[in-house]
Amino acid sequence: MAKRMRTTLLAATAWLLSVAAADEAPLTPSEKRTVIEQLGATLEANYVFSDKVKGIVAKLRERLDAGHYDAASGKQALARMLSEDLVTASGDLHFFVGVDPAFVASFAARKDPIRATALREQDRRNAARENFGFTDLRRLDGNIAYVGLSHFADPELGYDAAAAAMRFIENSDAVIYDLRYNNGGHLEMAQLLASQLFRGDKDQALFDYYYNEDGRRIERGQWVLPALPAGRLTGKPVYILTASTSFSAAEWFAYTLRKLGRARLIGGRTAGGAHPVDRKPVGTDFFVQVPIGQIRDPVDHGDFEGKGVMPDHAVASSDALPLAHRLALAHLARADPARRAEADWLAPVLAARAKPVQIAPADLKQLAGRYEGRRIELVDGKPSYVWRDRFRLALEPLGSDLFAIEGVSDFRLRVVRKGRRIAALERINRDGTTQGYARLE
Repeated sequence: MAKRMRTTLLAATAWLLSVAAADEAPLTPSEKRTVIEQLGATLEANYVFSDKVKGIVAKLRERLDAGHYDAASGKQALARMLSEDLVTASGDLHFFVGVDPAFVASFAARKDPIRATALREQDRRNAARENFGFTDLRRLDGNIAYVGLSHFADPELGYDAAAAAMRFIENSDAVIYDLRYNNGGHLEMAQLLASQLFRGDKDQALFDYYYNEDGRRIERGQWVLPALPAGRLTGKPVYILTASTSFSAAEWFAYTLRKLGRARLIGGRTAGGAHPVDRKPVGTDFFVQVPIGQIRDPVDHGDFEGKGVMPDHAVASSDALPLAHRLALAHLARADPARRAEADWLAPVLAARAKPVQIAPADLKQLAGRYEGRRIELVDGKPSYVWRDRFRLALEPLGSDLFAIEGVSDFRLRVVRKGRRIAALERINRDGTTQGYARLE
């Protein structure tokens, strides 16, 4: 069974905003005590650290007896307070209590094969609206693949989307996985995507873990899959973007690949939620997202719970992608000196993306004008390159006198000055050749 590792940090917040208000009739002290006792029983059967359950529940009872929950008149308020207290008592960020009678009812309904099929189809439709977590697929300059992931979807539902993404990147020379805003998900999807980075004819462990399921202890290991829907990226450089909002399964993907020497991490330290979780009913209205197991890496058999995963290159999350792109190009140039010219050509572009070049309006106004066979115009204060009176593309400053052209990768323009006067434009081709266009005004 695929075990869910989605976060309490982002997904739970969105859940609270989207769920319709439950019945907010005041709860009696007896009803609150019943909820806490039911919660304790659920934790006893499922929490990975069963030896801590008595202490955690004792804390909740103490809070109840001290009147802490008197301010929680309704179910939603009680759920919020219990969520906070569970995290405080356990130190585990995965805990979250919610109110969702429909989920509780569906949990029981999934034991009925007919109703389970209908609910599974609803799961698929919901996952499809999120494109199974694949938010962005791009081919960056230098044949570098970029894969943006908001979460790791259930691969049983999202296999086709994953297969399409894997085929999209299979001919790349390097790959960047963006997990900066990824709040976790299913470890089996992480296993599928990670398998593309290793040989299929050699046993390679990825994750080793155990979990509790309603009182049963289950031990599992996940290995590189021997058959994939796309070609492998064996030996090609891999970069993973991380941030403080990278959580759970996203952290495991990054942590394990670095442990195995297969990826470099760029960005910020991750949140530190290493434990797999599942959502369990509590009574007829509440549920608890509870850590049910413990995962161990395949090298030291450790984890990062409460500590997070430190990147190899610590930078602000907003600067992580340009840096990863530069590092990938530099790696490829070292491996193949013939690509040095490509890295040099792209360096000004990446530098400008990391720190956009600002040109004063007066200087842009001076740039506008007619040149041999072309002209530069200002549209809403931004420069455009126009030729044959028909084609128009925006100019992107790469420096005070150097400009890239929208959608064009094989040449750029440099401003040629004589003293303070702009005398010409120079077309600089990617192969090093040049062509000049004198100013006509």
